[in-house]
Amino acid sequence: MQKEFYERLIDIMDQESVLLDEPMKKHTTFRIGGPSDYFVLPKNIEEVKGVIALCKEKEVPFYILGNGSNLLVSDDGFRGVIIQLYKNMSHIEVEGNAIRAQVGALLSKIAAEALQNGLTGFEFASGIPGTLGGAVVMNAGAYGGEMKDVLTEVTALTQDGEVKVLKKEELDLGYRTSVVGKKGYIALEAVVELQKGNPDEIKATMDDLKERRTTKQPLEYPSAGSTFKRPEGYFAGKLIQDTGLRGFSVGGAQISEKHCGFVINKDHATAKDVAELMREVSDRVEAKFGVPLEPEVKKLGDF
Repeated sequence: MQKEFYERLIDIMDQESVLLDEPMKKHTTFRIGGPSDYFVLPKNIEEVKGVIALCKEKEVPFYILGNGSNLLVSDDGFRGVIIQLYKNMSHIEVEGNAIRAQVGALLSKIAAEALQNGLTGFEFASGIPGTLGGAVVMNAGAYGGEMKDVLTEVTALTQDGEVKVLKKEELDLGYRTSVVGKKGYIALEAVVELQKGNPDEIKATMDDLKERRTTKQPLEYPSAGSTFKRPEGYFAGKLIQDTGLRGFSVGGAQISEKHCGFVINKDHATAKDVAELMREVSDRVEAKFGVPLEPEVKKLGDF
């Protein structure tokens, strides 16, 4: 099965784009994760469709990966196919006040393109360490802005392998959720609608947000970004801090001393360390405040 499956994969895309037993710690911002059986790098929509159709035919699990932020991969890795839509599918095009980009484009690159073209409205995303695809699926946001403020159209692949263009009103964008995620669609490209602005003011806003991030967030350590979703009426980081867990560690994983909303890979942490730390923190916060913490970080593989 393995040999036949591999040969079918290299029929769909070139051999250099199909990696075997690829360590996932090389592809996640946590720098954690065991090997994936197959790791593929499609160059276009047809290759994406071909790989997914093959996985479904052979009943092989698959997972769509961007730049690996917001993700904790098991120490045992992933028994299936990781489809990375990142560097190969990251084209960005400016169309008047709109920007059309493929889902592998980094949000920071889209924000830089907006600045270069004097377009305002995307500054909030300039420091989010992810790709457009992940941002669309979870309606990413920061500093008072979120994707639903600017997103006007998403081209996605449905479960049936049909390419569908979804307009804003069909996207059902809520707090860290969208129809794309709920229905298990695969985002391929998206359009954001911005406004003409003053490039100096846009740059000043981006610089200010960058300054706030670097002084308040533990960017010097590998992490997956914010670890828990914001519970209604509270801030996860504040609850964790008030539970007395600043700097709390399990193995090489630690609650950041700089910002309690972040779990960091302080010293060769394993996925098991991080998962145990998250569980312990959730239990203690709920015991003290009666507020359940829901992970924002996705887990992949066996835990």
